[in-house]
Formats: sequence, C-alpha cells, structure tokens
Amino acid sequence: MAITTLPAKILKETMDSLLPLDLKEGRFDELIDRMRKAMVVHHGIGLAANQISEHLSLFVIDRDLAQEQGVSDVFANPSITNASTEYEDLEEGCLSIPGYWTPIRRSKKIMFKALDGKGNKVKFRARGLLARVLQHETDHLNGTTIRDRARAQKKS
Repeated sequence: MAITTLPAKILKETMDSLLPLDLKEGRFDELIDRMRKAMVVHHGIGLAANQISEHLSLFVIDRDLAQEQGVSDVFANPSITNASTEYEDLEEGCLSIPGYWTPIRRSKKIMFKALDGKGNKVKFRARGLLARVLQHETDHLNGTTIRDRARAQKKS
C-alpha cells in the first residue's frame, strides 16, 4: 500500500468523523488491518488514514508501544483534551514527507480521548513516546504536518 505524500491536498484537510456503531459492527476492520500492515512495511510507529488517502478520522499506532502502555493501537475521532506546559524537543520524521526530519516541540504529557477500534470511548493520560505519537497522528487528522508545526514553532 502506497503512502500519500506532500503536496497531496488530503494531508492538509480535517478528516471526517466515524460513527461508533460503524466501528462496533466492524465496518472498518479491513481498513484497519491494511493500515497496520502499511505502517509496519513502511517502518512507521503511527499511521493516519489520510496518509493512505482515506478521508477518515482514524489512526493506528505501533502494537508493541500500545501494549506496553496498556492502550488500544487504533483510535478514531481523537482529541487532546489537555496538554502539559512541560515540553520536549525531539527530532521527528513522517512517512508522508520522506527524508525530512526536524525537531518538534511537543507536550510531555497529555490527556487524550477517542474511540478505540471497537467503537468504545477511551480516555487516558499519556506521556513520553506515546504522548508524542498520539499528538503527531492527531495533527495529521487535523491537516497539520510536522513541516507545518516546525514552521509555526520557528515563528514563535
């Protein structure tokens, strides 16, 4: 499965929400499986639906990372409800911008809510790498890439 790269318009748009019932009834299971496989094949730790040209508010993260943190590896309609004012600058890359790496400032801790892959509401506190991945992928679903974030951070 090919990864959608800049300057594709879909990477700059806000994605469409999913209905919990559609997730509960498995309507996105095949897509989720394809996303997981594409993420692994392309050596990512997260993959948003718009990165494979699907206009949906859905992303997957690395299964091992999710398991270590006791969370799902599938999230739909995510939002960051709170973010700490303690930040960390780390270099990030993105499958949709091959070869581009840049330091990105992100909150060290966040409160996160979403639907899991089965349509259940989840809400939890994340920190460290998990918090960074969730912020990166949520950005994607809101039409923001690391290039956009890097530009904004340079202006501030």
